[in-house]
Amino acid sequence: MAATYEEIISDLKKRIFKPVYFLAGEEPYFIDLISDYIEDKVLSDADKAFNQIIVYGDDTNISAIIDTARRFPMMSSHQVVIVKEAQSVKKIEDIVVYLEKPLLSTILVFCYKYKSIDKRTRLFKILDSNAIYFESPRFRDYQIPAWIERYLMTKGIKSEPSASALLTEYLGTDLHKIANELDKLIITLPASKPMITNALIEKNIGISKDYNNFELQKAIGERNILKSNMIIRYFADNPKDNPITLTIASLFSLFSKLLTYHYLPDKSKNNVAAALKVHPFFVKDYESAAVRYNAKKTVEIVSLLRTYDMRSKGYNDPGTEPGDLMKELVFRILHI
Repeated sequence: MAATYEEIISDLKKRIFKPVYFLAGEEPYFIDLISDYIEDKVLSDADKAFNQIIVYGDDTNISAIIDTARRFPMMSSHQVVIVKEAQSVKKIEDIVVYLEKPLLSTILVFCYKYKSIDKRTRLFKILDSNAIYFESPRFRDYQIPAWIERYLMTKGIKSEPSASALLTEYLGTDLHKIANELDKLIITLPASKPMITNALIEKNIGISKDYNNFELQKAIGERNILKSNMIIRYFADNPKDNPITLTIASLFSLFSKLLTYHYLPDKSKNNVAAALKVHPFFVKDYESAAVRYNAKKTVEIVSLLRTYDMRSKGYNDPGTEPGDLMKELVFRILHI
């Protein structure tokens, strides 16, 4: 049956074990958390020597996995068999022979990363009825700030809303990378003030709190010509750290959401936050930007961004330097 991360971990902590766990999906973070918990916590250190087996997809096959899973534990109630990188196992669908009647004393774990099982197949149907099937989809960028806040909350730490957005803009959607950077930040926090701030991020991760795509969005939204130009000049001087494709994508996100805002019949704070998929803290930024860029101008800017995205990739452009292209784009946005 399908289960959530929280349900699986809760049962494991209560020592409620299932014979087969099939962990799949594009986001490996939760797959690793579950498999690591089983690897570390299910058996005692003494039992692990004889009853815990870890294999890798490239080094095994279905027959070997089934043979191992059908063994009985030695002087223990369970044996644990973990198949890492299970997406590399050839003919993995042949595991249905074992799934039809799994050995209850074996805890068989498949870590099937970066993809999922076709739900039309016999394999999925048997997994759904005879095993725990967990699917971990890749997070979208708009989901990351909330995830960062939840992650910090579990550790008793708060963050400025803008700090979560800044981390998202810099670190992307890789949860392993984000969690690692957050753990580093937590170590640096003074006990008297457990708060992640922009200043702390700049000091310890190396992100400029003044010159980044998040601040560029804000400056353009406010139609702050001086600050926008300062940021773009900084980007032009540091092109490797500020690729034009990411900057255009960031601005496209801003103006596509602003276009949605213009046509919302209900512009209450909570409804706007839900429709734009942003933290309620940032709704005021869209309200402010909407005053400066009406619906007609917003449509023109979205079209402009598409044009410059193509130009940045060499279409209908003689080879303009990315920095000059961004300066030209931002000038046109601010003076449209």
